[in-house]
Amino acid sequence: MDATNPLEIAAKPPQPRTARRMRRLRLLTRVRALWRRLVQRASSSLTRRIVVLNLAGLVALLVGFLYLNQFRQGLIEARVQSLLTQGDIIAGAIAASATVETDTVQIDPDKLLQMQAGETSGLGDEVLSPLEFSINPERVAPLLRRLVTPTRTRARVYDREGGLLLDSRTLYSRGDVLRFDLPPLRKKDESLIERAWNATRRVFRKNPAASLDEIGPTNGKSLPEVQQALAGIHANVVRQNQRGETIVSVAVPIQRFRAVRGVLLLSTQGGDIDKIIASERFSLLQVFLVAALIMVLLSMLLAGAIAGPVRRLAEAAERVRRGIKSRQEIPDFTERSDEIGHLSGALRDMTRALYSRIDAIESFAADVAHELKNPLTSLRSAVETLPLARSDDSRRRLMSIIQHDVRRLDRLISDISDASRLDAELARADAAPVDLAKLLAAVVGVVNDRRREHDPLIVLTVEPHPMGKDAFVVFGHDSRLAQVANNLIDNARTFSPQDATVRVALRRLRAEIEIVVDDDGPGIPPHALERVFERFYTDRPEQGFGQNSGLGLSISRQIVEAHRGSIRAENRLGPPGENGERARMGARFIVRLPPLG
Repeated sequence: MDATNPLEIAAKPPQPRTARRMRRLRLLTRVRALWRRLVQRASSSLTRRIVVLNLAGLVALLVGFLYLNQFRQGLIEARVQSLLTQGDIIAGAIAASATVETDTVQIDPDKLLQMQAGETSGLGDEVLSPLEFSINPERVAPLLRRLVTPTRTRARVYDREGGLLLDSRTLYSRGDVLRFDLPPLRKKDESLIERAWNATRRVFRKNPAASLDEIGPTNGKSLPEVQQALAGIHANVVRQNQRGETIVSVAVPIQRFRAVRGVLLLSTQGGDIDKIIASERFSLLQVFLVAALIMVLLSMLLAGAIAGPVRRLAEAAERVRRGIKSRQEIPDFTERSDEIGHLSGALRDMTRALYSRIDAIESFAADVAHELKNPLTSLRSAVETLPLARSDDSRRRLMSIIQHDVRRLDRLISDISDASRLDAELARADAAPVDLAKLLAAVVGVVNDRRREHDPLIVLTVEPHPMGKDAFVVFGHDSRLAQVANNLIDNARTFSPQDATVRVALRRLRAEIEIVVDDDGPGIPPHALERVFERFYTDRPEQGFGQNSGLGLSISRQIVEAHRGSIRAENRLGPPGENGERARMGARFIVRLPPLG
């Protein structure tokens, strides 16, 4: 027996049964993945609410249709009118043929079906007498059989005493087989759907009528409609049989010359009306199921358009909260013009502001550490060298260094504390209208009052405006705006030569209020026009090291930007020289703020 090569076995294609099994497994895997995706989407609270609320409205509409549907009542009324018309014709035919002495019917039933209610059969009134009028079952039965059989209605004839004379259910001619439906030997078990449908029908069934057995009473006087018909009044009643099927009964008096000799009772077959109503309601239920399926799909799409982006935004926000080592990005839905797009834009702006604040805090902490380290290092060296000093002059110089570093540390700590709590103070304090003309006049007056001999003089110029005092009113914090003015004036004074003048101008532009501070100092190097607003930046070689913290202009920019304004620095340039260059005549700081009105 030859051995089989394992490589040949592996190279053989899979059997058809195995291929079908693999296809089924792949299909089952896809179905499970789709189901998990649907369950995951439906697990969102917003998705469930959208689906439930939409389906609730649809279910309410269905319940309203089932409960308030007028089709059943209209169908019953139409059937009552049809039975009344049919009963008048048949009763007239019975009255006309009940006294005929022959075995043949002298009236054509087809013509009787075409007669209108109240018309006579054409026989002379002299043929019959009300005293001779009586109902002979043998003569009426053939007529009743021919008239009732095509209409699928049940007809019963009662005499004047209410006794049952004829019943179309028991009428049969020679050769016919009388057949009755026997009840099943064992009742069929209803399925869950059938039980639910029947329970729903019982719930929405309005005004359940009285029950009626299949055979009916032999004494017609026990039926209210027969009693009314014996009194010469047309009557109708809606009942139910033992199976819960609707039956419409119409009683028509059989009379001749206003003499009632009997009653014709016409009844519909059990289940005829219910089948039509059930068919209509089943059609309505089919429409509801299709509409519910469409509603669920649309709700899922709507939830996907709302809950999906919201979930992604929430997950991104959670990642931002936990993202310590790396920075997370908020999904961008700003191309959408709805609330989701606005929320995405707001979260992205908030995240950028948060990261900017984190960067600012880290940079501020690094700058503070660097600036504090320099005086501490100098102070440490002086303290360590002080015990080694042998002369009084050396000890005095070391003590001077120590005092200088202590003052520098005190100044740094004060400025750093002021800068660190500036944002919180601006956020907590209530803004109010501030008149910049009065504020600048007060600041300039205080500076000039403290002016020492040979210190620069501060001159304030306020350009007039047609609006008067209201032209220079802004909405903000007066103490912080005064701090900006004081920082700019103090900066200009320190760079100005002795007996110089610092000029402060206030003017109203078309949409802004402008404050200009000019000095006659050396100006600002071109490369430092922006750096002067950085924290701890200072360039004062003539004043010695450590005389300034370098936070004044940085704090000023922070305050101005918090008031939705701008601040910039430039140089005052003189006329061009021989080489075409323009010399710096001094520095100029320009602050612009939005006016209140």
